[in-house]
Amino acid sequence: MRIGCAKEIKNREYRVGLTPDNVKSYVRAGHEVFIEKGAGLGSGFTDEEYERAGAKLCATAAETWGNSDMMVKVKEPLKEEYGYFREGMIIFTYLHLAADRELTDAMLESKVAGFAYETLIEKDRSIPMLIPMSQIAGRLSIQEGAKYLEKTFGGEGVLLAGVPGTPKAKIVIVGGGTVGTNACKIAVGMGADVTVLDIDMNRLSYLDDIFGARIQTLVSTDTNIENSLKEADLTVGSVLIPGKAAPKLIKREYLKEMKRGSVIVDVAVDQGGCCETTKMTSHDDPIFEVDGVVHYCVGNMPGAVPRTSTIALTNATLKYGLKLASKGLEAACKNDPVMSSGVNTYAGKLTCKNVADSFGMEYTELSELI
Repeated sequence: MRIGCAKEIKNREYRVGLTPDNVKSYVRAGHEVFIEKGAGLGSGFTDEEYERAGAKLCATAAETWGNSDMMVKVKEPLKEEYGYFREGMIIFTYLHLAADRELTDAMLESKVAGFAYETLIEKDRSIPMLIPMSQIAGRLSIQEGAKYLEKTFGGEGVLLAGVPGTPKAKIVIVGGGTVGTNACKIAVGMGADVTVLDIDMNRLSYLDDIFGARIQTLVSTDTNIENSLKEADLTVGSVLIPGKAAPKLIKREYLKEMKRGSVIVDVAVDQGGCCETTKMTSHDDPIFEVDGVVHYCVGNMPGAVPRTSTIALTNATLKYGLKLASKGLEAACKNDPVMSSGVNTYAGKLTCKNVADSFGMEYTELSELI
């Protein structure tokens, strides 16, 4: 199969879908790899490294897409890339379709096969291609939140750990999954006062076992969220329903009772956000204020640390990409519910139920089409 990797064009997105080591793996498996010139520079990988690994360099994005049967990316295609779509092509990337009706329609109309990293679910119910970026985003959420709590950025001027004789910052983490757990690790490590809310009692028990008396765990109810936010200096939204729009758990009216200059970091922004006032921002202009509360809603947080992010991501995606390339999508997914769970669009049909439900659109089981 012909594998392509074009340069990411999302604002301040420095990650790349393939490393030179990945290229070697594809080439050794008998595939051709086409890399757009400069695609890896943001992550520290030169064109020469890709060439030595066996890739063929392309001068433009159009050439790269045109040569590819499967395009390996990091972020969802942007409008400027829709014109490269063609029937039967596989797009292997984060898609987040439930938050983007325009992209969904473009993929259905062109009949591309959309394989989403964030919806592939393994037999143990883990989401292996989402985990590494969730780990990074969770850890970054505290780092970024701490920065925007500084007065110079509009925050209330609170140091997370405090110092002897002063209160520690109160951090509220809504959602105790991978993002929330990693946010908790950093927050606890920095000495903050941490509360984690989740609807899953088993998850809360796990977090209690791991962190013990260093955190407070609460069942995620409207009342507990509202009361916790009143005291929060930093709130991290880390709610996920794979493939589905995030539920709006942080209501607009809650903000009126929050501290002026407190910060919300909505890591769920890729799936529409879990705060009613969320709107996607970029690394160039990352924050905005609503009712005196600073919102940080960057849609590609791990793009700020691309070297770490690219290596972590491609460690997770490579084996699934190789399976698609070596077998073809149809054979790779036939009778394999794990691989099938990654396919969001195929032959002009929506094959991910959570995406279809988010838009009230028709859902088609992939097994009916292959």
